[in-house]
Amino acid sequence: MATATEIMAELESLGNENIKKILLKHGVKEPFFGVKIEHLKPIQKRVKIDYQLAKDLYATNNADAMYLAGLIADDGKMTKADLQTWVKQAVSNNICEYTVPWVATGSKHGLELATEWIDSGKENIAAAGWATLSGLVAVKPDSELDIPMLKALLARVGKTIHAADNRVRYNMNGFIISTGAYVTALTNDAIATAKKVGVVTIDKNGTSCKVPDAAEYIMKVKNKGSLGKKKKTVKC
Repeated sequence: MATATEIMAELESLGNENIKKILLKHGVKEPFFGVKIEHLKPIQKRVKIDYQLAKDLYATNNADAMYLAGLIADDGKMTKADLQTWVKQAVSNNICEYTVPWVATGSKHGLELATEWIDSGKENIAAAGWATLSGLVAVKPDSELDIPMLKALLARVGKTIHAADNRVRYNMNGFIISTGAYVTALTNDAIATAKKVGVVTIDKNGTSCKVPDAAEYIMKVKNKGSLGKKKKTVKC
């Protein structure tokens, strides 16, 4: 069994200064080595799932190790306290918008925590909440979803998105897309919300990342005949 110390040494050897520069522009915060995700995958394959190792890696506060922690986490074993600790430490965009939401989605506490996090005054925590909601609608059967609550959340996004913090805006837009694409009972509501919202702008820190047009995106999914096709997992 690999230890966190051994894996940290391996991650350091895989670090790349050019990757690091790109990730810094995309909101990844020090400390980290700049490891490509494709180089994390063999470690994930080797370790598979390890609850304690994931927690040990995450606790290093190194963004590469934290991302890997999310890939190997035993989501079902994650306690509410574990997830609250993780979201508070998730200061990098990739950790608060991908890693923590992925693990929260696979846990028993996803919905409860997501609806709490979206009310947070901290940008990274609120962004994690909206991203977790996007994950839940993508994987949970509609019979397990609270459709009226999701409809109310779409209405909330329609009213508040432009006043929200930068990354919260981005993830609210993602929630419109996910709800429209994965919950067929709310596709029309999501498209209506997207049209009401109009263009969503965020500060992209000089990167070429675009904010997807939610209505256009949902229509593309519809035209492909893929509306309501759920994912097995949101992790990638």
